[in-house]
Amino acid sequence: MEDYAEEFRTPPVTLISLVGCPELHPTISTYLHSEQPPINTLALPDFSKISVLGKTLKETADSGQHSGILKRDWLLKHRTKVAAVVATLFSSDQVAGDPAQWLQVCTDLENLKLVVRGRNIKLIVVVVQSTDKDEVTEDRMIALRKRAEVDSKYFLIFIQNDALQLTQSLDRLGSALAELANIYYRDEGRRIKTRIEKKNFNFIELNIRYCFKVAVYAEFRRDWVEALRFYEDAYRALREMVGTSTRLPAIQRLVEIKTVVELLHFKISTLLLHGGKVKEAVMWFQQHIASYKTLVGAPEVVFLHWDWMSQQYLVFAELLETSAATIPSNASLILGTSEKPLTEWEFQPAYYYELAAHYMREKRCCLEIALSASETSKRIESSSESVIQSVFVGQFARLLEQGEAFAMQTLTDAEYVQYALAEGKRFQDSYEIIALLKKSFESYSNLNARRMASYCGNQMAREYFTLGEFGNAKSLFDGGVSLYRQEGWITLLWEVLGYLRECSRRLGSVKDFIEFSLEMAALPILSGAESSSCKGEYGPAGPPTLLRREMIHKEVFGLVKGEPISTSNEGSNIFAITEDEPLHLEIDLVSPLRVVLLASVAFHDQAVKPGAPVPLTLSLLSQLPHPVEIDQLEIQFNQSECNFTIASAPEETVVASSVGEKTGIRLETAPNLSLVTNKWLRLTFDIISEQSGKLECLSVIAKLGRHLTICCRAESPASMDDLPLWKFEDLVQTFPTRDPALAFSGQKVVQVEEPDPQVDLVLGATGPALVGERFLVPVTVTSKGHPIYSGELKINLVDARGGGLVSPRETEPFSMDSHHVELVGISEPDGENESEAGMDNIKKIQQSFGLLPIPFIKLGDSWCCKLEIKWNRPKPIMLYVSLGYLPNSEAGAQKFNVHKSIQIEGKTAVVMDHRFMLPYRRHPLLLSKIKLAPDSDHSPSLALNETSFLIVSAKNCSDVPLRLMSMSIEKDDDEIGRSCTVHQGGDIPLDDAFLVPGEEFRQVFSIIPELNFPRLALGAVSLRWSREFGLEEQSRSSLTATGVLTRHKLPDVNVEMVPIIVSLECPPQAILGSPFTCYVRIKNQTELLQEVKYSLADSQSFVLSGFHNDTIFVLPKSEHIVGYKLVPLVSGLQQLPRFTVTSLRYSAELQPSLSACTIFVFPGKPQFMMDDVGSKLPEPIAT
Repeated sequence: MEDYAEEFRTPPVTLISLVGCPELHPTISTYLHSEQPPINTLALPDFSKISVLGKTLKETADSGQHSGILKRDWLLKHRTKVAAVVATLFSSDQVAGDPAQWLQVCTDLENLKLVVRGRNIKLIVVVVQSTDKDEVTEDRMIALRKRAEVDSKYFLIFIQNDALQLTQSLDRLGSALAELANIYYRDEGRRIKTRIEKKNFNFIELNIRYCFKVAVYAEFRRDWVEALRFYEDAYRALREMVGTSTRLPAIQRLVEIKTVVELLHFKISTLLLHGGKVKEAVMWFQQHIASYKTLVGAPEVVFLHWDWMSQQYLVFAELLETSAATIPSNASLILGTSEKPLTEWEFQPAYYYELAAHYMREKRCCLEIALSASETSKRIESSSESVIQSVFVGQFARLLEQGEAFAMQTLTDAEYVQYALAEGKRFQDSYEIIALLKKSFESYSNLNARRMASYCGNQMAREYFTLGEFGNAKSLFDGGVSLYRQEGWITLLWEVLGYLRECSRRLGSVKDFIEFSLEMAALPILSGAESSSCKGEYGPAGPPTLLRREMIHKEVFGLVKGEPISTSNEGSNIFAITEDEPLHLEIDLVSPLRVVLLASVAFHDQAVKPGAPVPLTLSLLSQLPHPVEIDQLEIQFNQSECNFTIASAPEETVVASSVGEKTGIRLETAPNLSLVTNKWLRLTFDIISEQSGKLECLSVIAKLGRHLTICCRAESPASMDDLPLWKFEDLVQTFPTRDPALAFSGQKVVQVEEPDPQVDLVLGATGPALVGERFLVPVTVTSKGHPIYSGELKINLVDARGGGLVSPRETEPFSMDSHHVELVGISEPDGENESEAGMDNIKKIQQSFGLLPIPFIKLGDSWCCKLEIKWNRPKPIMLYVSLGYLPNSEAGAQKFNVHKSIQIEGKTAVVMDHRFMLPYRRHPLLLSKIKLAPDSDHSPSLALNETSFLIVSAKNCSDVPLRLMSMSIEKDDDEIGRSCTVHQGGDIPLDDAFLVPGEEFRQVFSIIPELNFPRLALGAVSLRWSREFGLEEQSRSSLTATGVLTRHKLPDVNVEMVPIIVSLECPPQAILGSPFTCYVRIKNQTELLQEVKYSLADSQSFVLSGFHNDTIFVLPKSEHIVGYKLVPLVSGLQQLPRFTVTSLRYSAELQPSLSACTIFVFPGKPQFMMDDVGSKLPEPIAT
């Protein structure tokens, strides 16, 4: 697409001209360039330059000329020289000046009108003023507009020194210029359309030219629909011209037609893609190719046709790639014809790049044929020096020098053919083909179309191979060969491997040459004869036949035996395998060379005792066409002392001498080490291992000849994969072992069991662990048959439910530690190392894992330690303890291991709760509780300077008895500590508190807030407890004597001033029929007079006297007492009449609780009251 001139590649842009006032040209040009669509400017500083706007004599003489279809510079001229509108700028000083200035303005305007009238260019007159105060007389303005013969809306005032008015002036000027330019291009298009409609032409070339011009004028106006229609009309008219025009010689006539039709097709495709019509663009391209694909032309210039075809595909690919239109999905591909529906790939640029490369190869072949047939090659090179492009698109002429002038001479077809051959010879088509294929390869790779990408990569590699760039060719062939191996494309794989083999030979790479040759020789090609029709289609390796496999096999093993091979066709360089540079090949589990040598290893048993022999079967398989003689096999294990070497009987002496140099290497012999095609070679030997653990066969190293070794990774028969390329061939399937059961279950790994340890490891943990305490786990090591010279304990804590022991994001109610369970220390039985001292002896890797060294233990002795484990939250764990020790101090001694585990349940010991209570029969009026807002936090409220009771309960939730040591409230801040007074209640000492499982303990605290804090933090309740041990467990209590601390966070409370307190005073019991007195005290704690309304409800259980309803006034800082007498009528637990107090100021009601209004009535006077002296409740004086 870059070969096209810019005026053809980009949409036309409106051109206007500015004349006069050159100081304003940059400002106006910048503004017009920023408009959408932009407008180009042709700036003329003064009126002496206006002649460039008029028609030249040559243009007048060439009008109507039909010697060509499209003029080459017509579109460029209208984009850069022919302006649609001329804006003439006059300063206000010129217009309003003296008569001489006015006369000059009129003269310049008349000259400009004379120039633009010949091209029908539109005119705008602009009067430039410095400010809006620079007034020009109205008569002069009217006279100037009439002389210019323009409409009033195209006669503008331009103010330049005021920023706001400058912007407005630019807007008005830009709108007027855009409007007049649109009118100009519309009028020009109509003028030419009239000629087309009247068919006012005698040559079809003019019809095509006129349609092209109308389409261009429509593009100037952004009328894409009309532009597309006239481009299509020009395209169809040009197709009708094929075979009818005789204006030029036949070859040049077809070249011109194809060049013009290529330009028209480019315009049509661009407009379709610009409009988002991808399907229509693809269908148009298919029609375009179908129409011109058969117009090959003369035989001597066939290469021009294929070059033109390649250009079509290349340009359309670039258009698709750069288009912003959305490519339709597969489900929407409903267009196309029934004979040739559209496919998915026809919407991808990669498809067209690949076909462009294909036709470029066709062009190269035809060009080579044409050059070889030409006998005037020297004259060809000199004939193209003076040939240039003609005035018309697609035409060429010879430039002749006539004195000081130049003239164009028409070429004959013979001269043009020589010119075309010279131009074709000058370009290197191979690199152009590679560039096209690279674009297709990248596009297919982005689409994840591996097969098409591999095809394009192989085509690129062939081009590099043809050019002799074997390094680039090899890298590309390497990229595509893996796909053919994976999908089993045998023929394609043969071809690519042949190229890789030849590239390796040319590059002198012996290893790559042998690897590719061995892979080719082992491909599943079992029959076929070379046909003469197949020559040249399969690359340098020839056709894929059994005979070719055998030839490659012989060539490779000849090289192994020392026969040199030439690295080039001339035979100047050779390579060979020598003693100085031996060759080593690696075959792993995914290597393509598994077909060359496949090693299967199977132990007959899954486990074996140390020192006991275990049979091992080694099976080898090869798919090479001829038998392969192996000189030596070396079997390697992960335990090097088990390695051994196998030699055939004839080679035993030679191998023994070489192996003898390596001390400790075991040598075995086999009667035959020859591999036959598709037949397993089975060898069985006994393996003895003295070291416990996993014994694995790692690899089998085969030595072929003196300088070639192949290391093959050992595979287990049970998990061995089939050979991908051979598994579908019609071959007899055999097992790698003689025993079919071993073939399905055999493994290349055997477990060498550990020797029986002679040491006991005992974990003595009993009972559940409690959250917060340091739980002791006794670990006892007893030597029964082995002394312990060097040993260590591995301690590992694992969640019994399979989760983790760490939850750093979880808020724990018991501890802020991030580890739920952690190993915190170790204690010795003699007490020398405890807690922190024990931490020095433990190598902590994590909180859940540790290493502990073990001291020397004599035979029959024991050693004990205690692990300290702390639970931060309830969680069951598995404790794994592993003991590894050496029974003697000798180097390389066998290490013994003992493993024990125990599950320990972690439980919560104490669950704490709390609640607040008011003093008995004393009720403060808490406004926050009575008028509770819907969005409040429901925090408890306490009365200022009044006693409140906090009851804290602790319940034993474990299965073991607990002893409570202390309970106290700890405040978080000294300031808060001084804001209230806390007293502990109860007469029983806390040291005597003993909780059995399920029992609950309660402690009472009195709290008196002394400062009015809106939010008072009470701190937390600290409970210290310990596990209650039995007589047999007293020895364990040393670390837990200090107890375990459990904290219970108390909520923040609201402290508020209480305006009214209501107290109920009455005896705790009464006697049936005996009257008693009750008093209600209403205390006003405010500085205001309180109006209080009270009411007393009737009760069937009592006869009462006194006011039932009344309203009273309580003075500030005083109290009012209401008394009434009651006579009980019913014995038992009875409810006193309900007394209700209502504060009218606060609209709050206060009613004592049911428990405060409860009294017990005895049927008669009890004994304890008879013994009483008869103390009576003093009757207060009512105020």
